[in-house]
Amino acid sequence: MNKKLAIFNLKMNAPILADWEKVGKSKSEIVVCPPFVYIERLKNLKIKTLKLGAQDIFWENQGAYTGEISSEMLKNLGVEYVIVGHSERRKYLDEMDGMINKKVLAGLRAGLKVILCVGENLIIHKRGIRAVKDFIKRQLQKDLKSSKFLILNSKLRNHLMIAYEPVWAIGAGKACKPENALEIIKFIKEKLDTKYKIQNTKVIYGGSVDGKNVADFVKYRDVDGVLVGSASLKLKEVVEIIKKVG
Repeated sequence: MNKKLAIFNLKMNAPILADWEKVGKSKSEIVVCPPFVYIERLKNLKIKTLKLGAQDIFWENQGAYTGEISSEMLKNLGVEYVIVGHSERRKYLDEMDGMINKKVLAGLRAGLKVILCVGENLIIHKRGIRAVKDFIKRQLQKDLKSSKFLILNSKLRNHLMIAYEPVWAIGAGKACKPENALEIIKFIKEKLDTKYKIQNTKVIYGGSVDGKNVADFVKYRDVDGVLVGSASLKLKEVVEIIKKVG
C-alpha cells in the first residue's frame, strides 16, 4: 500500500521552526514547503520525519533571470518536492499554462517530484461536474504538452503528481465535498493513464483542508493525500492532520 501524502504549503509566511520539531512520527509522507529563504534553516533542523519542498521553480538552470530559483539550486539544498502552477501564482502573478508547462518539465528533468496544481474557479464549479471535468482536461493538456512530456523517460514521468485544488475553495474555509473531489481525482488518474501513459500517479486534494475534514478525504483509496494551506501555520492543526493522514 502506497503512503499517503501530507504536503504543507506555508505560502509567504515565516515558519515557527520549533513547532516543526514537535511533529511526531508518521507512516505517511510529510512534506513542508516553506518560503525559499527558510528552506536551509528547516533542513538544518534535521527532522527525519519531514521532506523538503519548494513553492515554485524557474524553467532555466541559470542566466539573467533576476529573482528566480532553478530546479538545480533546489536540489542542491536537499529539496525533493516542488509545487508548480498554484492558483495563487496563476491569479496574482499571471502565470500562464505555457510557463507552467516549462516549469513542470524542468522540475521532472532535474529529478524533483513535481506537484502540479489544477482546479476550476467558482463560475465553472457552478456549471456542474461535466464542466469541471472539461476544464480540468484542458488544463492538463496545456500544462502537460504531450509532445514534450512524453519525451521524458517513464521514471521521470512518474515523479509527477497532481493536486486537485478547486480555486473557489482555497482560503475560503469551505472545502469541496469529498465525494465530488473523489470523482475528479478518479477522472484525473484516468486521463493521466490513457493520454500520458502514467500509471499509479498520486493525485491529492487541496482547498481548505484542516484537522476536522482531512479524514473525509483520505479515507478514499484513490485520494493519495492532501495539500494543506492556512492550516499549516497552526501546530495543533498540523499534528491533527498528520495523525489522520497517517
